[in-house]
Amino acid sequence: MCNATCNAPHGHAAQVLVLGIGNVLWADEGFGVRAVEALHDAYEMPADVELLDGGTQGLLLLDPVCSARRVLVFDAIDFGLAPGTLRVLRDREVPAWAGTKMSLHQQSFHELLAIADLQGRFPASLTLIGVQPERLADFGGSLSEAVRAQLAPAVAAAVEELAAWGYAPRARSSPPAQRLNAAALRLDAYESGRPPEELACRHGDARFLNIRHALLAKEDR
Repeated sequence: MCNATCNAPHGHAAQVLVLGIGNVLWADEGFGVRAVEALHDAYEMPADVELLDGGTQGLLLLDPVCSARRVLVFDAIDFGLAPGTLRVLRDREVPAWAGTKMSLHQQSFHELLAIADLQGRFPASLTLIGVQPERLADFGGSLSEAVRAQLAPAVAAAVEELAAWGYAPRARSSPPAQRLNAAALRLDAYESGRPPEELACRHGDARFLNIRHALLAKEDR
């Protein structure tokens, strides 16, 4: 799931790519997308910095990653730590953690890094800002409180990293004119549009299908 929009000029190969990956449909799996969205909402980037909602594109992100000299990634990673724990990993530390299979997008990102390495196109600098998820098996759910609380610290860590690379973001005085992802995918719209717990198919069970079947049967009568 991905909107794949960015703030870089069309046709411009950014020096720095800030990438949020994950699936917003599966609770804490959406942390990476929500973090890059929050960064975009709060800060204006220098011209050579591109922000990208990478969703679950996996290997389709190879060219954007390999075209940038420096890459910063937001993601939910199973570190085996307490839920909501935030960690920052750099360069050759990253592939080992990206190989911890927690979802299809994460495994494909590990493969992406391996391909980049084989092609001699591994980024000169690679930073992962990862959070330990608390809840994943919640289809249609939002971020857990422990993970949601780490959005602001993750954004602050990204701003600090970008500044250390020589690309200091500037705090916005007003909301951006262009949003990073589609309106329907934004956190506020997603929260307000979710069905209540009793009507939602939150764990892949048959509740939704049963309700739908009952409604169709009622219409046929």
